[in-house]
Amino acid sequence: MDSTLSINIIRGIVLAICIAIGMIIAKSFEAGVHLGATAGACYGALLIILDHLLRYFTFRGFSHGTIGLMVGLFCAWLILRVNFFDNIWFRGIENHETIENVIKLTVYTGLGFLGTMLALRSNREEFSFIIPYVRFRQDSLVDQPLIVDTNVIIDGRLPKVCETGFLGGTIIIPRFVLDELHILADAPDVIKSERGKRGLESIEQLKQTPCLQVSIHESRMEAEALVDTKLIQLARRLYAHIATNDANLGKVAQLQGVKVLNFNDLARALRPTVSPGDHLELTLMKEGRDENQAVGYLPDGTMIVVNRAVQLLGKTVEVVVSGALPTSAGRLIFADLQQNSLLVEEPGNQAQTAENPPPAA
Repeated sequence: MDSTLSINIIRGIVLAICIAIGMIIAKSFEAGVHLGATAGACYGALLIILDHLLRYFTFRGFSHGTIGLMVGLFCAWLILRVNFFDNIWFRGIENHETIENVIKLTVYTGLGFLGTMLALRSNREEFSFIIPYVRFRQDSLVDQPLIVDTNVIIDGRLPKVCETGFLGGTIIIPRFVLDELHILADAPDVIKSERGKRGLESIEQLKQTPCLQVSIHESRMEAEALVDTKLIQLARRLYAHIATNDANLGKVAQLQGVKVLNFNDLARALRPTVSPGDHLELTLMKEGRDENQAVGYLPDGTMIVVNRAVQLLGKTVEVVVSGALPTSAGRLIFADLQQNSLLVEEPGNQAQTAENPPPAA
């Protein structure tokens, strides 16, 4: 059942209960039943309005505020333990009891409010200073909700990463992201349409992943025009991380204190380190820039230039890394054919050797 429909059903049930309670109370006091029903409906409507105003207020925020309220009231109680109301000067004031009650109420209200607001602005690590000898468990990456943006859904790598178990827990897809995918899928442009359909297929794959909860957040946040701003504000409200492959979104989110998981950074971190002397099996794809050079690629896309191998294009050979050259686009790796190495060919074809490579021109 859709979450919005469930919430509306519960609100309707609560409203009906409030009306019934109002009618029962009015009947017990021998008042008009219609008056009781009206009072109950007003009370139920007030609860629904309050629930709508607090729709972004999470249970974690409620627990933080409750602890802050308790601390504020305790501090007020400690302050009022100093019995400065019993001096002769204060007792001589007219209506001193009323003034005393007003002062106590003001102190309790003020410190309770300050304690609540300070707690709502604090993170869980800061509560270790409020409650001595108590440390809250740090959320792991699996436990932390993860909000995804449009680009990382279209990218298609997210379902595969979740299938491996490196990411889990709750994946939150904002409604405005889902609407953007629908617009792309229905676009007349073929490329945009394919991107949108691939994004919708990725969401279906996520829903079928075991031990993974995918939820659609219904907040459209109409006041904000930029999608990136909506994502950051929603992540701050839900205490969630953001999964993206947009470097600019990641920088802005981190400046605002939101944790970002950038899949491009993850891909770069997972690239294998290739050192001189390493033996690799490589398929030569095209000619190199210089004469007699051939170029092949590792599974992660790293380009390797093989010397004196242009005559072996289309073959899979064993090479030995000879060196690397740092460039603006990354590391450029050079390799030589391994002596007496067999080429990996299709069955039925005669294997060739690189024992006597042709001399360089």
